[in-house]
Amino acid sequence: MEQDPKWERQLIEKLAGAALLEQKRTRQWKIFFRLAWLGVVITVVAFSFGQREERQMGGSHTAVVSLEGEISSESNISGKLIDGLEQAYADKNTKGIIIRANSPGGSPVLSGMANDEIRRLKKLHPAIPLHVVVEEVCASGCYYIAAAADKIHVDKASIVGSIGVVSDGFGFDKTMEKFGIERRLATAGSNKAMGDPFSPRNPAHDAIRQSLLNDIHQQFIAVVKQGRGTRLHDDGQLFSGRVWLGSNSIALGLADDLGSVASVAREQIKAEKLVDYTPSDDLANRFAKRIGVSFSGAIRSLFDSRFF
Repeated sequence: MEQDPKWERQLIEKLAGAALLEQKRTRQWKIFFRLAWLGVVITVVAFSFGQREERQMGGSHTAVVSLEGEISSESNISGKLIDGLEQAYADKNTKGIIIRANSPGGSPVLSGMANDEIRRLKKLHPAIPLHVVVEEVCASGCYYIAAAADKIHVDKASIVGSIGVVSDGFGFDKTMEKFGIERRLATAGSNKAMGDPFSPRNPAHDAIRQSLLNDIHQQFIAVVKQGRGTRLHDDGQLFSGRVWLGSNSIALGLADDLGSVASVAREQIKAEKLVDYTPSDDLANRFAKRIGVSFSGAIRSLFDSRFF
């Protein structure tokens, strides 16, 4: 059979046509995904503006902002707390604000920054009372923040207190010695490797570390005394780092009375309607969390102090 002399040209034309079709499909999918993302962004923005409009038109209400989880740079709950408080204070219909607290504590730096911001906002809006309602736990860094409020309310079984600081770690030098592993560490600066878990304990480093903890503890105590004032009744254990049940914390002055979010809004703020101002994660962060991507890859110091 004689072969068609034009077969090569026909094949090239078919391949070229297929390539053009594939490019066209690719462009169509790109346009589709771009439009889809644009639609999502528009929806999120519209939802946010809708929420704000609803808040503005909702009449007098009690604003609620949640403080929940470990206080850390990864969780950013202290940042969300301040963002939520700023929105609540800015709303002309806010009659009072409640911080709903459920946190074991965390970073002393972030807790201190949140406390400072709360005090600043209170000075700007003296007519709007700020309450903290402790549900399950408000300890350490959480209580550091709560001390800035006008009043603290608890449940009789809430966990409150833990006014102390902790720094922990591990020592592997004995294990290394047992297996004949040699640590080869070089530093410029006698205290640069303080806290290195692979080196033997150094009394001078231990003293520095304890001094840092003591200083942070004193800052914590000063903030609590400033916030709670004459309501505190020190029994010798108040600043020891221990915790109390909510029912016992009232007698010590760590809390003012028993109450829930609903009861405080109804009976003390006199605005029963609740509006939640707690910021939610933006779309990018939600997506990142779903696929397990972390944007915070900061290197933690070996000296990792926290309010726990």
